[in-house]
Amino acid sequence: MEHVPPPAEELARLDRELAELDARRAQLLTRRAWLLAALRPPAPTAAPGWNPSAWGAPAAGSPGAPAQPWGYVPPKQPSAPRSAQNVLLTLGGLLLTIAAIAFTLVSWGSMGIGGRSAVLALVTVGALAAPAVLLRRGLTATAEALAALALVLTLLDAYAVHAVAAPDTDGLRFTAVAAGVLAALWTAYGLALGKLHLPLPAAVVLAQWPLLFGAWAAGAPALVVGWALLATAVLDGAIALWGKGTGTRVTACVGGSVMAFSALMVGLTLSVTASGPLGALAPGALLLTGAAAALAGAWRAPRGFARAGGVVAGLAVVAAVGGVPAAAVPEDWGVLAYLSAGLALTAVVRTGLPRNAVLGVLVASAAVVAGALAGALPGLAAVLLGPVTLLSDVWAGSPEGFRAALGSTLPWTGLAAAPVVLAVSAGLLGSAYRWWPSLARIAAPLIAREEPGPAGAAAYGAGPAGSAGAPGAGTPEAGGAAVPGAGGEPGAGTAGTGGTPAPGASGAEAPGAPGAAAPGASGGPWYAGGRAGAPWYAGGAPAARRRPSGAALRGAAGAGAAVLGWGALLLAGAVLDVPYAVAVAGETVLVTGLLALAVRGAGSGRDGSAAVPVTALVVALAGAVSAGLLSLASEGASYAVFGALTALLAGASVRAGAGVERAVFAVAATVGGTVLTGFAGRSLELAPHEAAPLVLLVPALTVLFGARLRRNPVALPVELTGALGALVAVGLAVPDAPFLALVLALCGVLAAGAAVRPERRQVAGYLAAALFVLATWVRLAASEVSFPEAYTLPVTVPALVVGFLRRRKDPEASSWTAYGPGLAATLLPSLAVAWTDPDWQRPLLLGVAALAVTLLGARHRLQALLLLGGAVLALDGLHELAPYVVQVAGALPRWLPPALAGLLLLVVGATYEQRLRDARRLKDALGRMR
Repeated sequence: MEHVPPPAEELARLDRELAELDARRAQLLTRRAWLLAALRPPAPTAAPGWNPSAWGAPAAGSPGAPAQPWGYVPPKQPSAPRSAQNVLLTLGGLLLTIAAIAFTLVSWGSMGIGGRSAVLALVTVGALAAPAVLLRRGLTATAEALAALALVLTLLDAYAVHAVAAPDTDGLRFTAVAAGVLAALWTAYGLALGKLHLPLPAAVVLAQWPLLFGAWAAGAPALVVGWALLATAVLDGAIALWGKGTGTRVTACVGGSVMAFSALMVGLTLSVTASGPLGALAPGALLLTGAAAALAGAWRAPRGFARAGGVVAGLAVVAAVGGVPAAAVPEDWGVLAYLSAGLALTAVVRTGLPRNAVLGVLVASAAVVAGALAGALPGLAAVLLGPVTLLSDVWAGSPEGFRAALGSTLPWTGLAAAPVVLAVSAGLLGSAYRWWPSLARIAAPLIAREEPGPAGAAAYGAGPAGSAGAPGAGTPEAGGAAVPGAGGEPGAGTAGTGGTPAPGASGAEAPGAPGAAAPGASGGPWYAGGRAGAPWYAGGAPAARRRPSGAALRGAAGAGAAVLGWGALLLAGAVLDVPYAVAVAGETVLVTGLLALAVRGAGSGRDGSAAVPVTALVVALAGAVSAGLLSLASEGASYAVFGALTALLAGASVRAGAGVERAVFAVAATVGGTVLTGFAGRSLELAPHEAAPLVLLVPALTVLFGARLRRNPVALPVELTGALGALVAVGLAVPDAPFLALVLALCGVLAAGAAVRPERRQVAGYLAAALFVLATWVRLAASEVSFPEAYTLPVTVPALVVGFLRRRKDPEASSWTAYGPGLAATLLPSLAVAWTDPDWQRPLLLGVAALAVTLLGARHRLQALLLLGGAVLALDGLHELAPYVVQVAGALPRWLPPALAGLLLLVVGATYEQRLRDARRLKDALGRMR
């Protein structure tokens, strides 16, 4: 009985077989295509009627298309006929243009009035009429070339008319009229012959000049010239939106941009230089009209141009509205007028302007605020960096005011409005931080994005209306919910109208379906406080997934408010020139507040919610440095400020949770304590090297602190900071050798104390030994001790003890590792000195010591002791016997040394095998030693 598989299994088998057949067919078809191409190199095309894509074969040029065989060279294609034709036509038109110019400029005067008229009429009419005939015959390129020639001829005709028929006419006025007439002529010509690409862009270029040259010729004031420029820009904008042909619209866009920029610059210059509010009204009207024109263009323009139009409109409105009150107040306070106008632009979110235009206006508002803040930066930098000048004259006496302590030459009266700018900006950012959910609901229609289509990759505006990703789906224009979580019920739809859920919207959706929420994604969008890194929607575009979370944006606003508020208070003190004591106390109080803010939010997380405490921590440290530098003018202020800061930082390190913040606070407190010990030495009128031991008090406390904390993460940063303080003490003691030896010894004691702990033993132990040796050497040098053994024996004895303990613990350890460094530290320097020492005591003692080392090495079978001791003993003996050998050699006959050498060689040669065996035994004996 034949087995009949189940339908599902049989269907799978059939699918596999069909797939194999399709793959084999595609392979054969691609091979056939290559064979056809090889047989017909000039025109490698597929067979007629064969469609490889219909059978699954890859199309030509696609990633799956077959590659050509090795060595195949594709045939060279002939030059395109159109390209050669265009080159010929261009050269011909250029030659005719040159000839026409030469005729007009050179040969014009040799003809009578009739001849001139006939030539002008005949050549111009012929050049204008020829393209129409050529277009009917399909010769478009030739028609374009003759149209270009006709354009040049009309310009030459205008010049000729002015030179002969109207030589007394004003040049600018004639140019304005001629440009207008030619623009109208070429507009009608381009509309009549619609297939030509040149006439309409040429008409746009000619239309740029009539109003400008007309106003210039009439001697109009700058304001009228600005209106002329703006009118021309409006005309260009209309052509750019409704003009015929891409070239026409591009030309109009470029010309309109240049004219609009020039008009706005004229209005801005007149507004800024106005003598009063009334004088600023007329330029303001020009600027407002330009802003209205920009917004009107942005209403219908594409996204990029719409946003650019919104930016231009916003800046123009700020210049127009802010220029009137700015002209009525002192120059230093004018920035507040512009800042107020810039902040008022944010009301545009409540208007019915297109979304892209609104975004552009908001960018303009942000640019105005940024510019105002940039104007306050020089003053703030002077307040923060000015106290650095006090380092050159510490405790010179309290200055009269805050500015005197800064030592800056800035015109402080010109910065009167800077603290207000910083305070207003800080208040706005603080309000945004406080009422972020409400701000997110207001901004939701601007930041909303359409969901991708069912395939998960639909672009903005793609797909039919009402589907996900189509215009009007989930946008405020369609009346649908802007984004999920921005308002209404959680999971509200994002497509359709009236909040109707759309395919792919959040809500009850099957896992993996298009638009299904990603695992772990928050219920609200990114700008409404969603989780950091959470996407807007499931399956959203990669750009959406890269956007910051709402918590990050809110944290940035709070951090900016803290920084700007701190800067506003600092700059206000400098502008008001408060007394020195008030300035010092005020900066200390500000640091206290920032530390409290940092401690309160310490350890809040790694997302945007930690931005405020981290920023407060950084600003607090910067403020502490600035306050500490400012206090250096007075002894009492220095003790008060650094004492208060050290206490505050120590308290913050105790209150802060375990983490980086706590370590930073502890390190800063350690630095403050080190500075206080330096102050104590200065108050006691100690020299810098005499104050060095006093500075070691803080490093000693850090060693005790580290022993108390042990493996706490804060212990290591604090101990490293104490080590830097000890390094400062060593630097202070460098000028005096005895004090330097004392400080090095004390540092060695501290390192030895740290080495008691197992986790610090490996580093601190070696450091302590090195410090003790350095202290000994410095002390010996200060006592003018010159013999090297005094410097090397303090190294050799501990090294030999350590080596002995090492060998006792590990008998297999090499003697070179255990005893080699210690012995070499003394034997080699002493040998070098002994060779130049004329006395006999040092060589004798060195020989006795080397003999003892050699015997110990032979007794205990230690290779390092035997070889080092033997080598030093031999060289020392050679040094001592060398004079006597020289005397004996001088008394012997001259033939005796060669004879002895020959005899020695004979003996060695005769016993060569025995000598080799002796050498091998010696080598083996040495190799068996440790």
